[in-house]
Amino acid sequence: MERKTPLYDVHVAEGGKMVPFAGYLLPVQYGTGVIKEHMAVRQQAGLFDVSHMGEILFTGPTALDTLNHLLTNDYSGMPVNKVRYGVMCNAQGGTIDDLVVYKFGEEAYLAVVNASNREKDYVHMAQNLLPGTKAEDISDTVAQLALQGPKAPAILKSLLPEDQIPKGYYTALPRVEIQGIPCMISRTGYTGELGYEIYTANEDAPKLWKILREAGEAFGLIPCGLGARDTLRLEAAMPLYGHEMDETVTPLEAGLDFGVKLQKAEFIGKDALVAAGAPQRVRVGLEVTGRGIVREHQDVFLGQEKIGQTTSGTHCPYLGKAVAMALLDAKHAKEGTELEVEVRGRRIGAKIVPLPFYKRG
Repeated sequence: MERKTPLYDVHVAEGGKMVPFAGYLLPVQYGTGVIKEHMAVRQQAGLFDVSHMGEILFTGPTALDTLNHLLTNDYSGMPVNKVRYGVMCNAQGGTIDDLVVYKFGEEAYLAVVNASNREKDYVHMAQNLLPGTKAEDISDTVAQLALQGPKAPAILKSLLPEDQIPKGYYTALPRVEIQGIPCMISRTGYTGELGYEIYTANEDAPKLWKILREAGEAFGLIPCGLGARDTLRLEAAMPLYGHEMDETVTPLEAGLDFGVKLQKAEFIGKDALVAAGAPQRVRVGLEVTGRGIVREHQDVFLGQEKIGQTTSGTHCPYLGKAVAMALLDAKHAKEGTELEVEVRGRRIGAKIVPLPFYKRG
């Protein structure tokens, strides 16, 4: 049985079309529709409920060492109130999950994980804690709202003094109040736009949603669902767990090498990544040149040779064209290469293009 986020009744009242996703009932879209929601985020602002995400708190004198053992990135020397991306691998180098880590102090960190992986992530983390670290799953007490789009800063400025709004990308302010509601605000997001993710207690989430909706009305803010979240992240070429990566795909194959520090002394999966050498398959962007839309799990051909499979695909409202991401044999992954994707028994033309498809500004 699916869970409900603290905002379930709000979505129903707003006309959200509720669907099961990652163990929760969430709005896939509102009456405005996916395209209008997508365009609002690109041009004005959108508000998302992302309370289904998981939050794991790491505390103790060895918390930093534990994170460096569990994750591919290096969290040494990370400033307080900074946010850093990372990947959690299995011993074979496959991706258990990708996540972000917030540093609150030398002995306090918060890892935010994908909703569908929350339970398995926590089990893996708990099994691999170093002595002196405590890990606590606080997901059920935390709500998260994502305010995304070019008007997001103006909306927050109408509610808060500037020194209570995080300025740098991937930074956070953990103790802020919005009209008396205690919040953490981070300048992060999953849309390719300037935006913020706002964490608060479950019981305060409906009131906070209402405050943001009212403040955003003058700026063209509308509520957005899972449909727009997916088209936005795909347009910005942001990988999604279960599509561009899973336990059979390494972070290097998925193009996440910026978050993998092989020079670190050790982390789970490092030996396997080093032994594998240069990836034999890589994530690429495809622009559809033929007629049709490409989705995930469709075979990609160079002539008669199958060279890989798509991982995500859609028609991008802002770009006005169909694109996809794919995992292809590295030797055939040169930009500009003309390919074909098999969609329901029919081949559709495509070519390899640089990622991301869309970049703000």
